[in-house]
Amino acid sequence: MSSTAQTSAPPADKPVVRPGDKIFAGLSSASGIMILTTLVGVAAFLIWQAWPALVADPADVRGGQGLLWYIGPLVYGTLVAAVIALIIGFPLSVGIALFISHYAPRRLAQALGYVIDLLAAVPSVVFGLWGVSVIGPMLMGVQAWSIDNLRFLPFIGGPASPKSMLVTGAVLAIMILPIMTAVNREVFLQTPRLHEEASLALGATRWEMIRQAVLPFGRSGIISGAMLGLGRALGETMAVAIILSISARYTPVITSPANPGTIAADIALQFPEASHGAHLATLVASGLVLFLVTLIVNMTARYIVSRRAAFSGAN
Repeated sequence: MSSTAQTSAPPADKPVVRPGDKIFAGLSSASGIMILTTLVGVAAFLIWQAWPALVADPADVRGGQGLLWYIGPLVYGTLVAAVIALIIGFPLSVGIALFISHYAPRRLAQALGYVIDLLAAVPSVVFGLWGVSVIGPMLMGVQAWSIDNLRFLPFIGGPASPKSMLVTGAVLAIMILPIMTAVNREVFLQTPRLHEEASLALGATRWEMIRQAVLPFGRSGIISGAMLGLGRALGETMAVAIILSISARYTPVITSPANPGTIAADIALQFPEASHGAHLATLVASGLVLFLVTLIVNMTARYIVSRRAAFSGAN
């Protein structure tokens, strides 16, 4: 007689769940939920407070010509100042980050890293006073030369002023340097060592190695850092309020005192006088627009970062 032996696989061991893991998972989930709740709460508050301006008669809105007439130039001025800051600060941040990560000696690189990080701790009002007292007079010669020789360009015109959009963009560029440089530096330092050594082994110079291995690897990080800096420039308040001379609506000229305002600076300057009513709702509505613009910028940056999340390179 033959018998069939019935065998069964041993039961799989259940993973051990430690109390510390449960606590950490709960705190992490609660933190994420709190962030989302705060974001939704801020959006709901802005919509609620801005609703009277959204449905009000154009004559009742601050300025007397409608919400679009009032907020449109502020959005334009906000974008122009932020773009100028990005154009000036972006190449500087990439160059500084490359120098710290691949050219400077270790001790000098550490000192420069500390100095760059300390720039983020300087109050914006100090940057504003410095811009009016130092950067503005320094750029007067540049603006005067541009007006004399480049007047054919649509964004060049006079008279030159230390309170122009160009001066504002230059100060904002210095203010967004720390965040962009920090992101670029960390991305460049994460370049796989084998990629760099392979490029050098093929006879590439240091710059050719950076161009072939470092910059392509860190492209998404560079873009995301630039967009984070752009988000910071869009929301800057006191420095812009101190420097910018607001006397025009829409204008492409960036070297004259006739400038559109920015949303953040306008809210800071006008809010004390708008205690209630449609005027206050108009300012809140402009804040809602700024909230949406910065949200779009930061979401775009996160999307660019997530595209490279699965790539680890050679170790």
